[in-house]
Amino acid sequence: MIAPKVTPAAMRPIGLFLCGTVAVNHQGVRLGKGAGYSDIEFAMVREAGLVGPDTLVATTVHDLQVLDEPLPEDDHDFRVDLIITPTRTVRCGRPRRPAGLLWDRLAPEKIAAIPYLAERAADQA
Repeated sequence: MIAPKVTPAAMRPIGLFLCGTVAVNHQGVRLGKGAGYSDIEFAMVREAGLVGPDTLVATTVHDLQVLDEPLPEDDHDFRVDLIITPTRTVRCGRPRRPAGLLWDRLAPEKIAAIPYLAERAADQA
């Protein structure tokens, strides 16, 4: 069975946004695999009004993936509110929720690879 394609307009508000993470610190700054897909997904649903101040943003990682040191953070990055490991749950500091997509930061190849973005870009042209 193939899952149907769904646009943000067809979705309901999101109560829990669970994201994959390679490393995260206690402030909720996270690192993914580096391609930016989680940030783009988050920005799309945020821009569509599906993620609000009450949406819980969480990640699940191994204890070794929770770091004490600062991690790099850019203006398109979001922070997690909650880190869940096999041994503990960590509530993070101040939430960070970028308002939406930063079109000037998206490479044309990335836009072309994501049908929703390609459609939106065509509408803006």
